[in-house]
Amino acid sequence: MKYYIHITLLSTIILSSCSGTSKKSVEDIIATNNLELIRKKKTELDLKQQELTVQLQQLTSKIKVLDPQERIPLITTFTVKENKFTHFVELQGSVNTKQNLVIHPEFSGILTKVYVKEGDQVSKGQMLAQIDDGGLSQQLAQLKIQASLAKTTFERQKRLWNQKVGSEIQYLQAKSNYEGQQQAVNQLDKQLRKSIVRAPFAGTIDDVITEQGSVVASGQSQLFRIVNLQDMYIETDVPERYISNITTGKEVQVEFPILDKMVDTKVRQAGNFINPANRTFKIEVPISNEDKSIKPNLTAKLKINDYTNEKALLIPQSIISENAEGQQYVYTVADKNDSIAKAKRVIIETGKTQGDYIEVIAGLEHGVEIIDEGSRSVKDGQEVKILTKN
Repeated sequence: MKYYIHITLLSTIILSSCSGTSKKSVEDIIATNNLELIRKKKTELDLKQQELTVQLQQLTSKIKVLDPQERIPLITTFTVKENKFTHFVELQGSVNTKQNLVIHPEFSGILTKVYVKEGDQVSKGQMLAQIDDGGLSQQLAQLKIQASLAKTTFERQKRLWNQKVGSEIQYLQAKSNYEGQQQAVNQLDKQLRKSIVRAPFAGTIDDVITEQGSVVASGQSQLFRIVNLQDMYIETDVPERYISNITTGKEVQVEFPILDKMVDTKVRQAGNFINPANRTFKIEVPISNEDKSIKPNLTAKLKINDYTNEKALLIPQSIISENAEGQQYVYTVADKNDSIAKAKRVIIETGKTQGDYIEVIAGLEHGVEIIDEGSRSVKDGQEVKILTKN
């Protein structure tokens, strides 16, 4: 009120001094090109504007006091409907392959030949390298000659024995000598085959670790790394609380952030052992890799479907409040008459969340109208006015 009186007095003083300018229009004063007159006219109009602003505020305040409709909170609502709700557990894992192998030699010696280079595609059983056999091939040739002689002796002795000529002991000695020579040939041939390094499966030579001419040791030296990018999978640890929900066959969405790629798959294997150190169990998820863009040890984000409700009631988490007893509640509308209704507090129980929404498992029914915007400013039983959303 004091502010209004001050403005009124000031306006009276200035208007009395500017009575000459108030009778003239703005256009007339501007046309005079008189700076002093123009400034006086502007001051006059500024004061009138301030006076009108104060008067409008007073009128608005009085209307709110006298008109009950002006005191009603304005709200918006939405209707709860049944929807399919799919909840996902988000985890992180890395890509593996069961065919990612460093090849070691089974024979010691000098690596005399390397037949492949990095990036070569090889088939299962293909020769990759040759190790000097240290004279085993010559020994095998001699053994084969001796075995051939033993075979001929045995066959002749067998014919004589069938004709009842000769003694049984001669026949058995010839047979034993032949079989012994044959076993010696097979054993040495098996040992000699170890000097040839072959691919254990089809794949790509990712790295040639040992160069030709190097001395290699059986079971110790690393020769090649061979990788097959077809049978890829992700292995990750899952908290034990999900052991009954994340099982074989559950749907999984896999994201590779580096590749900007998404893959839909399913859990291939769920472990039956709980790791006591971190209370988790392992799962295995296969990955299709037809374009071979997915590499071993690549980081992946997994979203595993652990819960699905075909008729879930979902509401925004932002409209839920909590009372002193820790109970959650929302406001619904009751006694609705056109756009006027009453706010009704309803205690609810909630379940799983996904993004900004949460599942209501008790307290609400399909088709209930819930207060959305303005839910924080109403009280139980209070009259509200429903605005229509554009």
